[in-house]
Amino acid sequence: MSAPGQKDVLHRYLRQGREVVRWKLDGLGEYDVRRPMTPTGTNLLGLVKHLAIIESDYFGEVFGRPFAEMAGWFEAHPEPDADMWATAEESRADILDLATRAAEHSDATIDELDLDSPGRVPHWPDERADVTLGQILVHVATETHRHAGHADICRELADGAVGLRPDNPNMGGNEAARLLGHRARLEREARRAAGAT
Repeated sequence: MSAPGQKDVLHRYLRQGREVVRWKLDGLGEYDVRRPMTPTGTNLLGLVKHLAIIESDYFGEVFGRPFAEMAGWFEAHPEPDADMWATAEESRADILDLATRAAEHSDATIDELDLDSPGRVPHWPDERADVTLGQILVHVATETHRHAGHADICRELADGAVGLRPDNPNMGGNEAARLLGHRARLEREARRAAGAT
């Protein structure tokens, strides 16, 4: 695959991951997009906020193209994991708008630079800090899809919605299997394997 073709593929995967994470908020109320769905506090709106902030850093500062809106964000918000949740004062619309602007800034960096364009990640260990756009595209697309998986679980726990998009549940025959007691069967098998009855 040629370098331009490779960049297009990587960029497409990044865009798909963004879309998946964003649609997971569709149709949910304020409580459900903000509430912690796991013991560590993972929540849907926080995932969107986190991804916007990391994109703005990796495709901004790392390549000498700072996203002015986010300059000094972590210094101004030193609380651990402040990028992973939204305060009551931060509206869903504001966070989604931030994500859109951060994505546009990232897309411009990706469009304007070659895959081998150099950058530096100041918070990575010195021996790995020098990077290329190609490395960062893989890193951010992978992280985006990792968090899309988190969003999948959060959304399913919130209201049962699953899949890649509203029109693509991407669950094969699982819906029919669920109707036939698939989850109960898995529970029985897990208990059997563990020696329980």
